[in-house]
Amino acid sequence: MKDSVERFLSALQAEKGFSANTVSAYRNDLNQFVGFLTNDLGVSSWSEIMDSHLTSYMLALREREYATSTVARKTAAIKSFFAYMVDSGSLRADPSEQVASPRVEKYTPKAMSEQEIAALLAAPGKRIGSADAERDEAMLWVLYSTGMRVSELVGLDLDDVDLETGTIRCTGKQGRTRTVPLDERARNALSAYLQNGRTAILRDSDDQALFLNHRGNRLTRQGFWLILKKYADEAGVGEVTPHTLRHSFATHQLTQGRDLSDVQRILGHVSIATTQVYQRVASEMGNGQGTGGDGADGVVPRFPELAEAVSESR
Repeated sequence: MKDSVERFLSALQAEKGFSANTVSAYRNDLNQFVGFLTNDLGVSSWSEIMDSHLTSYMLALREREYATSTVARKTAAIKSFFAYMVDSGSLRADPSEQVASPRVEKYTPKAMSEQEIAALLAAPGKRIGSADAERDEAMLWVLYSTGMRVSELVGLDLDDVDLETGTIRCTGKQGRTRTVPLDERARNALSAYLQNGRTAILRDSDDQALFLNHRGNRLTRQGFWLILKKYADEAGVGEVTPHTLRHSFATHQLTQGRDLSDVQRILGHVSIATTQVYQRVASEMGNGQGTGGDGADGVVPRFPELAEAVSESR
């Protein structure tokens, strides 16, 4: 049964252009489904599947108290798989046709306040003279000032950076590339890292990866998550994920009055509807707190407390 799953996943990559992360999520969800069918229900082939089997699985997911959004994702994976099985002639009918996807409440992204961003971005500067700290400061500034995804950040190479023009090129979903502006402070942090920190960490002079780990290899997504968690703990800003910085960038930009289509382009969203969700967050943030500066001509907000925090940490 897993062979069929792998053929489906290969088709997603080859024909639909799905990212490796999306395919990995589908694989986990479908393998969990196969495990339940074989171990709990004794099903040994897809031709045996009936709607009652799917009902049992959906009930099992709810009994395990999965979030509604997680159940919706797993349901979507299953329905996509069975649609593929019917289209490819492996099944005559779709057993998931009557399975309803759970209603998911509209998602509202979480954005950090300017004070929290200030504390987080200032944290690496407290480790004076550390090559890792120079790298970490550059990564945090780049991530926040561009709204990049973490996969885009760790995938950067040296030739993606143009400090003279203050731009950086990244590769997003389905291999789409975009060039985005760098805030002056991000540019300065990157320059310092390239001149000092990266040279100290580098092991192979031919390595083109921009951000390296302590072994001199390209930093991974998981490695960055651990670094971010460390600084979030030090700054006392609570739980922060790389996407929290992306949300914060978009929200702060719109709060300052930046054009929605401009933010869409920088984030790499295909549909402007995806970017519009930040308008609601920006409106709520604008009503609840100021952003501390017009910032309309920059990439990130100008907040005096951040400049003071960075200055004091050096």
